[in-house]
Amino acid sequence: MRTAYSVETVRNAERELMARLPEGALMQRAAAGLAAACADLLGRVYGSRVVALVGSGDNGGDALYAGARLARRGAGVTAVLLAPERTHAAGLAALRRAGGRVAGAGDGEALVEGADLVVDGIVGIGGKGGLRPEAVPLAAAAQRSRGAVVAVDLPSGVDADTGEVHGVAVQADLTVTFGTHKPGLLIDPAREYAGSVRLVDIGLELPAEPELEALQHEDVARLLPVPRAESDKYRRGVVGIAAGSARYPGAAVLAVSGALRGGAGAVRYVGPAGDAVIARFPETLVSDQGPKHAGRVQAWVVGPGAGDDAATVAEVLTVDVPVLIDADGLRLADAEVVRGRRAPTLMTPHAGEAAALLGVDRGEVEGGRLAAVRELARRYGATVLLKGSTTLVADSGGGAVRVNPTGTGWLATAGSGDVLSGLGGSLLAAGLSAVDAGSAGAYLHGLAGRLAADGAPVGAHDVADAVPGAWRNVVG
Repeated sequence: MRTAYSVETVRNAERELMARLPEGALMQRAAAGLAAACADLLGRVYGSRVVALVGSGDNGGDALYAGARLARRGAGVTAVLLAPERTHAAGLAALRRAGGRVAGAGDGEALVEGADLVVDGIVGIGGKGGLRPEAVPLAAAAQRSRGAVVAVDLPSGVDADTGEVHGVAVQADLTVTFGTHKPGLLIDPAREYAGSVRLVDIGLELPAEPELEALQHEDVARLLPVPRAESDKYRRGVVGIAAGSARYPGAAVLAVSGALRGGAGAVRYVGPAGDAVIARFPETLVSDQGPKHAGRVQAWVVGPGAGDDAATVAEVLTVDVPVLIDADGLRLADAEVVRGRRAPTLMTPHAGEAAALLGVDRGEVEGGRLAAVRELARRYGATVLLKGSTTLVADSGGGAVRVNPTGTGWLATAGSGDVLSGLGGSLLAAGLSAVDAGSAGAYLHGLAGRLAADGAPVGAHDVADAVPGAWRNVVG
């Protein structure tokens, strides 16, 4: 599992480690890892042109020491100092001893544009509020440069703790981060600025519970239900789908398609799209008696394509089994009823729906996804899966927020969320917790999207059809 920790936690761990090490040893560890990553990216170090953009903090010191290492290997290294009077003195001395040169910010743009490699050491993980005005032209020059851009620990201008970007930030091809991932490296919009991320172990001792965690194949494989010899369809779980309407029958079909591939033993459908569901999936158990009279169900999915059917949403929420609420169900669900439920509730909004629930602009949610998902979970007393370029899963009880590492832009297609809701509901019925069902469902859904698309447009039904392949990919 990949984990990320807050700036405060990282700073505390660094202080504890530095107290046990010789002075400067921790920075040397970081600089060694940074220099190695830069050398790998360059391929040939000797004769290459490297420009380090150096701010006033330890981040700039890391860049200077790494620059000194590259200079000793024959690179032509120039440090552009943004705050000469506050530059890390020992790092600057090391660079000069190795033959590196120093330039002021006024000369930086031309140097950056002609570099083979640009090292962004402007601002460290404590930076807030975007780049300062004097650094903005250098960030723009780095984006124009033909050379690769390597960020030290975090791209300058992004918020390490939240993933927010206020104003201009450095766009990196590679971020070399130290000790642990920072939340901003895993969450959009900041994640888009980080490029590839390389983690350098510098020996930090970190708490057991991180700020964020991202499941990997082996983590998801441990969560997925596996039928045993004595299993029957009821032991494997039965998921109920209350979805669709006369206007949106396809939402019901797509939700059922996801549910049938999610590990539960049977799918019961309740709603006005029964004929369409049976025509496509004859194995579905269809009822027209309403959710309470549909028969045995271990979890419900309600809301996809529901239109204005508030009565069905309200009825599902009274049933004492786990419930996944999606799409129209999010708008129709009574917040007090959701908060009062004893059984688990998993809400799956996209940014627009989340913004409506929070009473804010969509841009506020997209720019501050971590804060939004936590606030929704707190307000509703539910687990919330916030869909989008970075899908996040937060529990109302706090703890680490899960960030989904799979997916593709091709998943931004009508009906894709309906497939995810059925898949997540099936995992709930199979016995997974709301957090695990949301996390594993998002992981499989994202991986299925990649497999189905393979670089080309896909429809939601293609994503559903690719779920078994994604499942095999994970467990194999």
